Amino acid sequence: MASIISPSAAISVQHNKVKCFSARPLSTSKVTHFHQIVIGSADRRYHGLSFKTNAKLSAEANIVQKDLNDSIEKIDYGVVSVHHVGVLCENLERSMEFYQGILGLEINEARPDDKLPYRGAWLWVGSEMIHLMELPNPDPLTGRAAHGGRDRHTCIAIRDVSKLKLILDKAGIPYTLSRSGRPAIFTRDPDANALEFTQVDIN
Repeated sequence: MASIISPSAAISVQHNKVKCFSARPLSTSKVTHFHQIVIGSADRRYHGLSFKTNAKLSAEANIVQKDLNDSIEKIDYGVVSVHHVGVLCENLERSMEFYQGILGLEINEARPDDKLPYRGAWLWVGSEMIHLMELPNPDPLTGRAAHGGRDRHTCIAIRDVSKLKLILDKAGIPYTLSRSGRPAIFTRDPDANALEFTQVDIN
């Protein structure tokens, strides 16, 4: 039986003729790793030193990782895309003023909400949708992260962050920009649901 967990871990081997074999790292350098070797049983043991190069240890680790990857069956049930994101709101009309009136999202008339036991609306986001649902919100409206990127959020890909920035400025809606410097803007809807708008290049 053999086990290799990482290049610095102890390696143990059992064999019919060898009761016990172990190798533990003693010191390392950029080139080699020295190991203390113990072979034998409790009453008779042989002690010695051995070393392995970093390349050898790396190769052994890669073999173990490949074996682990091969043993994991790929999960494939035909994922296509995100179909829609459900967003809770306290007042549907107020939310529609934000999503439709300010952000300009259009209603998907083919998805009426009269078949559901609560009020709502389906809004197009490219080929996917946001489903506004007028239901009690279990999340607190206060104490949330000032930057929406550190909260649960929905990310929408857009072509021009600077144009959206002007729209939000005109409406007096607060926002934050991406902390990494990439073209992205974060804001919240009237129910404090965080939204990210990230700029993408569409050829």
